[in-house]
Amino acid sequence: MMKYNIFRITNIQFMQKRYFKKVQARVRFAPSPTGLLHLGSLRTALYNYLFARASNGAFILRIEDTDQSRCIPDAIEKIQSDLLWCGIIPDEDPIRGGPAGPYIQSKRLEIYKEQVLKLIDNQSAYYCFCSDHRLDLLRREAIKSRQVPKYDNKCRHLSSDEVKAKLNKGDIFCIRFKLSAGIESFNDLIYGKIKHDITQREGDPVIIKTDGYPTYHFANVVDDHLMEISHVLRGIEWQVSTPKHIMMYKAFNWTPPLYGHLPLILNSDGSKLSKRQNDINIESFRKDGVFPLAVLNYVIHAGGGFDNKGSVHYIHSYEELIKQFNISKIKVSSNKLSPPKLLEFNRIEIAKLLANEKNNKFLVERIIKLVTEAFPNREINGSLHLDENHIISVLKWAQNRISKLSDLVSSKLHFLWIMPTTALNDTHLEYLDTLKIISTKLDETEIQNFNKDWINNYLKEFAKEHGISYPTLMKVLRFVLSDLK
Repeated sequence: MMKYNIFRITNIQFMQKRYFKKVQARVRFAPSPTGLLHLGSLRTALYNYLFARASNGAFILRIEDTDQSRCIPDAIEKIQSDLLWCGIIPDEDPIRGGPAGPYIQSKRLEIYKEQVLKLIDNQSAYYCFCSDHRLDLLRREAIKSRQVPKYDNKCRHLSSDEVKAKLNKGDIFCIRFKLSAGIESFNDLIYGKIKHDITQREGDPVIIKTDGYPTYHFANVVDDHLMEISHVLRGIEWQVSTPKHIMMYKAFNWTPPLYGHLPLILNSDGSKLSKRQNDINIESFRKDGVFPLAVLNYVIHAGGGFDNKGSVHYIHSYEELIKQFNISKIKVSSNKLSPPKLLEFNRIEIAKLLANEKNNKFLVERIIKLVTEAFPNREINGSLHLDENHIISVLKWAQNRISKLSDLVSSKLHFLWIMPTTALNDTHLEYLDTLKIISTKLDETEIQNFNKDWINNYLKEFAKEHGISYPTLMKVLRFVLSDLK
């Protein structure tokens, strides 16, 4: 293992010296609009962004929506909004445009049709007329005989006359790419040399589906080439497909980009991240009052890639993230998330923001939005306490008590924003005169240092003087001031 690690580090350092220092990287983040942006995909976007900025290169956002059946309405807009919130701003994307557009794959269908004909012409691809029923039978038979389910490449052997006859007859077809048998290897920027014989686990893959849309693999290769992508940094789940992609590059006589695959980020229990998990979606962090830099530092703490990863007691700025990112520092082992670390990062960020009065307006606006959304009926009747001075004083009081801004609208702290509505019951009415006396005396008392110790001592003396149990007095005060029992 030690020998492998030394080889890997040496190999990666060589590639960095050769390619990274001289080349302005042109990278892309290519999500599918099938769900919300979560921490795993954010890590991919962030590392591509940092890699581009560190080399004064270009960061491209491309939307891969070739599987139309899984696309979710508004997902593209939400992904773009979440990236912008995180401070990850593309140089080229569906909104800004650019020289290599369109940047949404469903708008590039004519490009794929043109390119796939080149592969058919040079006999690297072919029409396949096999029905879904036949493919299902092949799969079932393979499973039954304990073999790897894969296409048997039947249509690869059709003559040109047979193909022409089927096309003229209007038979439904897809287009498949001819895989080459044997080991295909490449140098992974993170894992070192990788070898695969992809034909051992799959038959010739579909590259154009029966609906005319390209598959991920084909569109990915075509777009990366035409968009002049120099480096591909993506999740480890795509590493096994990379030899297939390289074969396609060879079939086109194109030069492939350099590939680096990022290890998995796992939940704290070791399970895989899922788009269906609300607690890892960027949108949920935004709603809860978690700040962008806290999220980004949380991601790098779990994902590696930095000379000085730091600790949960320090927040790296955007400039530091760009300067310190180092692809050779990414570990090949999977990394587990630790949710308490995110909360610690956010506490630090809240304190940092409060330390600069220039941030007050932003913080006040954020709190007003949270409070009015939490108590919509109170906003209507105007009973919310939302002046700027009050909000800032609450934030300063709460900065060591909360982990995210949404904590301030919890059921235990709603008294910070609204007046109690519950009437005093018979049990409390007997203390009404006592409460009036406390109020009057406090108004008349010159207080030099109003703090927890002073008020505790004052109330204890008051309770003793008036023959009231101190716990009872505190219980009544709590109810009157906060509406909490």
